Amino acid sequence: MAQDSVRLVVEDLAKSFGGVMALEGVSLAARPGEILSVIGPNGAGKTTLINGISGVYRTDRGRVLLDGEVISGLPANKVAWRGVARTFQNVALFRGLTVLENLMLGRNARMRSGVLACGLYWGPARREEIAQRRLVEEMIDFLQITGIRKTRVGSLPLGLQKRVELGRALVAQPKVLLLDEPMGGMNLEEKESMARFILDVVETTDTAVILVEHDMGVVMDISDRVMVMDHGARLAEGTPDEVRGDPRVIAAYLGQEHAA
Repeated sequence: MAQDSVRLVVEDLAKSFGGVMALEGVSLAARPGEILSVIGPNGAGKTTLINGISGVYRTDRGRVLLDGEVISGLPANKVAWRGVARTFQNVALFRGLTVLENLMLGRNARMRSGVLACGLYWGPARREEIAQRRLVEEMIDFLQITGIRKTRVGSLPLGLQKRVELGRALVAQPKVLLLDEPMGGMNLEEKESMARFILDVVETTDTAVILVEHDMGVVMDISDRVMVMDHGARLAEGTPDEVRGDPRVIAAYLGQEHAA
């Protein structure tokens, strides 16, 4: 359940590509234990926003704060270290590795022992490896993928690959989880499962979730708040009911059939 405190603040974020403004001064605030969905037509700037928050893009203007600390301008790996995890539109897993191996890689940023020590499996490194493995096994149970834990992800259907990618983000125990179209290409049953996992995350942790998603049924069902983008700018923001009834949103995105 959403709390009054703010976990992530985005202030006046702007980004251009070759003179084309992809983001035009976008601001938002995400609270612990809530789902803030970002919707809009193709090319509205949603993924650029995610990339700007996560450090994949260096923005032209504005700043991002995590628990009051400025993280904008940091490289993506340092943003991740501070507690921002993400998934991608196009699944970014190591296809030749197993489910278990991919999830273990998701814990790398949190491991204190050096690579050499872990490879040699000495003392503290061995104990840490065991602890990390236990956490990963708990995530495998949570996502109900025990039966494929030793399967190479490249042989899995898209729906399961996206579930594994969600797991890889979650094992980092993020403060903020950025989900870029996690249900793209899924059938109805797979979407329902993914929605349930996302809801379970916010109900059992204080993670702030920012969800970019095209399926309006899912967005309206699971979101605490919805922000609508159009042409790189924030068009509207509010509860699902408020956004659903906003004439600007209806005209720009949802379509007249959603006005009722």
